[in-house]
Amino acid sequence: MNAIKTVFLMSLMMALFLVVGYLLGGKSGMTIAFIFSLVMNFGSYWFSDKIVLAMYKAKPVTRAEAPRFYDMIERLAKNANLPMPKVYIINDPTPNAFATGRNPQNAAVAATTGILQALNDEEIAGVMAHELAHVKNRDILISTIAATLAGTISYIAQMAGWLAMFGRNDDREEGGGLGGLFLIILSPIIAMLIQMAISRSREFMADEGGAKISGNPLALANALAKISRANQVHHMRDVNPATAHMFIISPLFGGLGKLFSTHPPVEERIKRLQELAAGRR
Repeated sequence: MNAIKTVFLMSLMMALFLVVGYLLGGKSGMTIAFIFSLVMNFGSYWFSDKIVLAMYKAKPVTRAEAPRFYDMIERLAKNANLPMPKVYIINDPTPNAFATGRNPQNAAVAATTGILQALNDEEIAGVMAHELAHVKNRDILISTIAATLAGTISYIAQMAGWLAMFGRNDDREEGGGLGGLFLIILSPIIAMLIQMAISRSREFMADEGGAKISGNPLALANALAKISRANQVHHMRDVNPATAHMFIISPLFGGLGKLFSTHPPVEERIKRLQELAAGRR
């Protein structure tokens, strides 16, 4: 169901993107918007992993430097039938982790020093299996496309706002008063809501996939509870909101509620994992 939901939401996002382009510039605007999206997605697809790893000062580690952690990732990657990803550690006391990379052959997983200290081996394995499930499901690519489309929609809407402020007068049938209002005000909000919904659906899929890879749904459930509590008490340092969706638990708290969250409620995720362990899913 989550996979079907993702396909629907991505289609809805693309439709919104094309509508925004059409309202701004008619058929030619729609074409320009689509080409712009392709260019933006290509750049994000190839370089986002390097950017986010550098952003959090993640350091690559070898088997010799972190043998237990490295061996754990290797075992889990074999369970998932995935190539061995690059392994990184982030020097931050708050427990958290993420995966990145444009495809399974060029993937990387990163964990904070805090997660290696706060969790036991089974819980760490559950977390890293969750991240490998993201790699297996190509969630990095999906989230990159969704974020790029949402960002481009907002950018186009801002352009329309500046044009309106400087008194552009366009009597074409495309757009109009209501269309312009939708373009400038509502479209970025709708795009963000769709992006958040896509992110939440992929987290549920990664939880289920991670539980299967590690073979221990309850260990992942326990890890989620510990990581969530720790992040509420002490936030990660220098978190960029644009990358919050990548982490297993959002490093950002507060906001306007579930619709504007990149992650499902932790309680709901834990409940689903408990049902999976009991054979009810």
